[in-house]
Amino acid sequence: MTISEQQAAWFATTFDELTANMEQAVLGKRHVVRLALTCLLSEGHLLLEDFPGTGKTMLARALANTVQGSNARIQFTPDLLPSDVVGVTVYDQHKGSFEFHPGPIFHTIVLADEINRASPKTQSALLEVMEENRVTVDGVPHPVGRPFLVIATQNPIEQAGTYRLPEAQLDRFLMKTAMGYPDRAATVELLVNAKVRDRAALVSPVITAQAIAQMSGLADDVYVDPAVISYVAELAEESRRQPHVRLGLSARGCLAMIRVAKTWAAADGRNHVLPDDVKALAEPVLCHRLLLDAEAQFSGVGVHDVIGRLLDSVSPPTDRVA
Repeated sequence: MTISEQQAAWFATTFDELTANMEQAVLGKRHVVRLALTCLLSEGHLLLEDFPGTGKTMLARALANTVQGSNARIQFTPDLLPSDVVGVTVYDQHKGSFEFHPGPIFHTIVLADEINRASPKTQSALLEVMEENRVTVDGVPHPVGRPFLVIATQNPIEQAGTYRLPEAQLDRFLMKTAMGYPDRAATVELLVNAKVRDRAALVSPVITAQAIAQMSGLADDVYVDPAVISYVAELAEESRRQPHVRLGLSARGCLAMIRVAKTWAAADGRNHVLPDDVKALAEPVLCHRLLLDAEAQFSGVGVHDVIGRLLDSVSPPTDRVA
């Protein structure tokens, strides 16, 4: 059942309130804030990759503080163990039985800071929980609850001693984006209020975890015309034929595109998805899923160039399918 126009209007109003609340801590980055909220409401996970000092951790903490749920920060280091993330089973001598001690992953919003500094074994501990919202310890599954969001950060520099995220891990992230440096106006405002050490502390909760789950349910019911679905499928097929592309858009990537497009449309107050929603979200959804060959680097071709060519080569639909 498609959501009503009144429900879409309420969704958009609430979405704007959440955005404004987070912008108290993250200045001049409205688009990135909206992407993070879209990721949360689409029940996905977000990867932030940018240079140090651009506000990646601030964005994650502002989002965590906006939601009346629990949050945790995990600093990934080379000596971090999988049990440090998901938890461990401990034998209680007094009770004569084993008890599960949950790790920091059992929170509403989890910040995995500098995820590429941990070993592949620890990185893989996130695979099941990001895909299935549960962890399995000693053969026993433990659900993490809803809503649940992992925000991982990594720096594109200082790669010595780091472990590159495998393709299987990257595909688990619904979207990938970068903060970028603030503009002059935002920089001036930051400097004027330099006495504020922690801007994320200014952000107070404005919505409950239950309301987030309700909004996610409404986003699932946004209407997607068959013409838009065919457009996404054609983009996926064409991505596999693009020059310099070694691995194109997968079926999971197509599902991710539809999910975020539904949320993006509801955030705009609409109960239906437009082709422009797909085009607007193409870069954060595709940039970490399209793998280029070695020749692309020698030719000076980047993934953003490929996405631009892809959108130009596939014409969006102009009519609805009857």
